[in-house]
Parts: sequence; structure tokens; C-alpha cells
Amino acid sequence: MIVLHRVSKIYSVGPVKVPALSDVSFRIAKGEFVTLCGPSGSGKTTLMRLLYRDDVPSEGEVEVLGEDLTGLTRSQVAALRRSIGIVFQDAKLLPGRTVYENVAFVLRVLGTPRREITGRVFDALRAVGLSARAQAYPAQLSQGEAQRAALARAIARKPLLLIADEPTGSLDDGMAAEVLDIVKDIWAGGTTVFLATHQAALAAALQRRTLSLRGGRLAPNEG
Repeated sequence: MIVLHRVSKIYSVGPVKVPALSDVSFRIAKGEFVTLCGPSGSGKTTLMRLLYRDDVPSEGEVEVLGEDLTGLTRSQVAALRRSIGIVFQDAKLLPGRTVYENVAFVLRVLGTPRREITGRVFDALRAVGLSARAQAYPAQLSQGEAQRAALARAIARKPLLLIADEPTGSLDDGMAAEVLDIVKDIWAGGTTVFLATHQAALAAALQRRTLSLRGGRLAPNEG
């Protein structure tokens, strides 16, 4: 499902080379729920971006859903992303569109047949408990509702893999628990989940396999 082999990422800031990831290797099997835990600045977001080909490694190999991501064409990247749901700390909802329209927009972009869109949108909204808020605009949502809408948008495409980068980072404990319960339900439905967090207590509470990232390196014996 996900394989990283000796992956490093180095950014250039003027003449200075800044390592973001160093010699990272691990595997995640189909159907796993894996947490990536590390403090802010440890390289979590950089790593996540490599998985949906928003960036490329400086060294090493990245394989996702059986695809070696090296050298993919733009159309191949688009095809890969159709099978990946992505959730960020910021819900990134389109402000001028309702919750329904935010979820439906992604399906239209992916070329989903029009006759299927309404059913898939409401299936996703029911899964996250937002059916009654379908016609609300992002400004009318609580932070927790906005993040649940982002989850609905991610799962409406029926992804094989869900990548969640700090999905509870801006939420209070109650809202965070609601979002995590939904993520666990998504995983129980057969979707592989890779979730990044800076909160060690949250990672421990999930009681799933955890990878620890510090200074761009995985903790020894992990992967």
C-alpha cells in the first residue's frame, strides 16, 4: 500500500541546504491504521506531501497503491489521487459553496457521473453526521463541523487510502474525539488510514501502530 525506501528531502534556502527528511524507510499494509507522531517541524507534512505527489523526494523511492511515484506524468498523478482522500488541519472548504456543493465539487472534478453524485454526497454526509447541514456555508459551521465536512469530501470518492495531516490540530478535545471516531469508522470500513499528529497522547489513545518522527528521522526500529 505505502512503501518508503531510504527517502530524504532537502530544501534549498538560498545557498543553505535544509534537510526535512533523512533516510526514512517504512511500509504500511493495505487495511492498516498507522499514526505518524512528531512535534511541529519534524517533517510530518513533508512526508505526507510525498505520498500524494505534491512534492518529490531528493533521494529514495516512494511507492503508493502499487505505483512508483518517480517520474509519474501529470495525468498519472491525477489518476493516483482519485484513490486517495486527503484531510488537512485547515478544512480548506470553498467559502462560497455549501457543504453539499463542497463535497459534490470534488466528485465533478473527478468525472463522477452526474446521476451518482447526489447519492455519494449524502452517503458521505451521513457517515460524518452532517446530513442536516448540507445547505450550510462554511462560515456557518463550527470548527468540528468544518473538519467533518472535509472528511466527507475526502471519503465521497471512496478512497483506498485516507491521508490525514493533523486533522484535529485546531480542535478542542470534544470535537477532536468526534473527528477521530469518524476516522476510525472509515478505517473499519476497509480504508487504509495514515494520520499525522503532534499530540503523543492522541497517538497513544488510538492504540494503533505508531511511527515517531523527530528531526526528519524515524525513531530506531520503526518502519
